[in-house]
Amino acid sequence: MDDWQDRVDTVWADDTLTETQVIDAIDALAAERPEDDAVALFERAGARDSAGLESEAEDLYRRALALGLDDERRTRATIQLASTIRNLGKVDESLALLRAEYEREPRGPLHDAAAAFYALALVSAGEAERAASLALVALAPHLPRYTRSVTGYAREIADGHA
Repeated sequence: MDDWQDRVDTVWADDTLTETQVIDAIDALAAERPEDDAVALFERAGARDSAGLESEAEDLYRRALALGLDDERRTRATIQLASTIRNLGKVDESLALLRAEYEREPRGPLHDAAAAFYALALVSAGEAERAASLALVALAPHLPRYTRSVTGYAREIADGHA
């Protein structure tokens, strides 16, 4: 699978390809795998998602997740599905998926990505202050200074005291 994934990664890295060419190339690579290959479905979903074809991507993400993905791809697929369905107006489901992902692995490598998309979904749900608090909490550890202050202010926003 490493050679296959390398070829997929090469498609994603090729800035000269149009969105349609990316979809075609990913679909051609996916055709090399079994029809129920979760990773191939995930890659096909991502190609459509990045091309703005959210409705097509949604089903593929759901199938990939149902079939089972390794932990990193499962996290990525959950975040990407949640973002996709938020764009399709399914904000409540998006919030539920992102909240679960955000709370699942506080020290995971994609935790901040989950926080960012959770914050976007909160904004879509009309909870901008809660979104700002969440985003600031995720940002604070990356600051060269003021981590404690920004974290404290973020908590004040969340508590309604800012």
